[in-house]
Amino acid sequence: MKKYTALLAALVMMVSFAGCSKDDGSNSKENDSSKPVESSSEDTSPYDLLGDFSKGESDKFSVSDNWSNGDMFNCTWKKSNCKFEDGVMKLSINQDPFGDGFTAAEYRTNDFYGYGLYEVSMKPISNPGVVSSFFTYTGPGDDGNPWDEIDIEFLGKDTTRVQFNYFTDGVGNHEFLYDLGFDATEDFHTYGFKWAKDSITWYVDGKEVYTATENLPSTPGKLMMNVWNGIGVDSWLEHYDGTVPLTAEYQWARFTAE
Repeated sequence: MKKYTALLAALVMMVSFAGCSKDDGSNSKENDSSKPVESSSEDTSPYDLLGDFSKGESDKFSVSDNWSNGDMFNCTWKKSNCKFEDGVMKLSINQDPFGDGFTAAEYRTNDFYGYGLYEVSMKPISNPGVVSSFFTYTGPGDDGNPWDEIDIEFLGKDTTRVQFNYFTDGVGNHEFLYDLGFDATEDFHTYGFKWAKDSITWYVDGKEVYTATENLPSTPGKLMMNVWNGIGVDSWLEHYDGTVPLTAEYQWARFTAE
C-alpha cells in the first residue's frame, strides 16, 4: 500500500511540473523568439519617413485638393484622383466632370526634410504631354522660403528615360536625361537621390547614375509626388492629346536622414 501511495505521489508531481513548464511559454511555438517580429506601425521603421502605400493613406502626408499651380499645369488637383487600392497608390489625370479642363493628383508630406536619401518605387504614365514625378520642394509660400527643388521626372513621351533636375533659389536649367535601358511603365523600379551639402547623386535600382555638385539647394522641402498634363510646353513634353484616364502607380516612398 505504501509503495502504491509513493508511486501515486510521484505521478502527481510529474503532472504538476509539466503544467508549469507549459504555462511559462518557454516550450510554446507561439512564443518562439526565433520567429521574425512583424511591425504594425510605421514608427518602428528604420527610415525617418516611410510611406507604405499598401497600408493606405498616412497621416504624414496630405492630398492636394481643388487648386492649381497655374502656368504650364493644365489641370486642377483633386483628392478624388488619389486612390489607394490593389496595394499601391494611384495618381491619375482625368477629365473635369464640371468643366472643359482636366484634373490631376498630388501627394505631399506635411513636414519638411533636408539632407539625406530619398527613394520611391513607382511606375509612371506613358503618354505625350504628361509628367509623373517624385521630388522635394519648398518656396515663397512656405514662410518665405527660397524656391529650392530636387526632381525625378518621367516625361510620358519617352518612359525609357528619366529626367533629373534641381532648382536653387529659383534658378534651374540643370536637366539631365538618363537612359534607363528599360521601359519604366512595365514594372516597378526604385528611383532616388542622395542630397548632401556638397552634392546630389541620383540612383536607379540602387545604382549611382548621375551627380551634380554646383549651386546646390540647401533649404529643407516637402517630399512630393504628382502627375499632371502640360500646356504651352510642347517643346519639352510634346502635345497632350487629351487621353484620359492616365494613372501612375507608387508602391512606397521613403526618406533616410544623412
